[in-house]
Amino acid sequence: MKIEHLNIAPSLIEILSSVPDPEIPVISLLDLGVIREALEIDGVVKIKMTPTYSGCPATDVMSDDIKTAFAKEGKMAEVELILSPAWTTDWISEEGLIKLEEYGIARPLSESHDKDVLLGGKKLVKCPQCGSTHTHLVSQFGSTPCKALFKCDDCHEPFDYFKCLK
Repeated sequence: MKIEHLNIAPSLIEILSSVPDPEIPVISLLDLGVIREALEIDGVVKIKMTPTYSGCPATDVMSDDIKTAFAKEGKMAEVELILSPAWTTDWISEEGLIKLEEYGIARPLSESHDKDVLLGGKKLVKCPQCGSTHTHLVSQFGSTPCKALFKCDDCHEPFDYFKCLK
């Protein structure tokens, strides 16, 4: 995801970049790719946001955190949820992918590899702790429903894997 491909006013990028994901605080909502549009219209910042999935329990917190960040800058913000098109891991910025790995969450694979891995096929998920690809699926759901739980067969550490959602 590149910010220049989104409809985001340049003057709003710094504020949006400061709003962390409530479940993964090392990544901003902007880097996570959930912010689809942000424009200031008649003194109100209007934001369109697509949650990582329609039942994401953090959606209300995300909206509130965005409004709070803009209120601190003396701006009123409105957040509109957009469910179509659905969020995809393709929207995570490269910087966001790096931050996820540094935090201990494996980066998403391609859609076809993801299905193989999650259905018991190939072991392609790289351990974010030691870099090994000798890993195995422990559970379809990790710390949140949008992640799966894996364990490394080399360093024996468990880790989350951000499922490829398309």
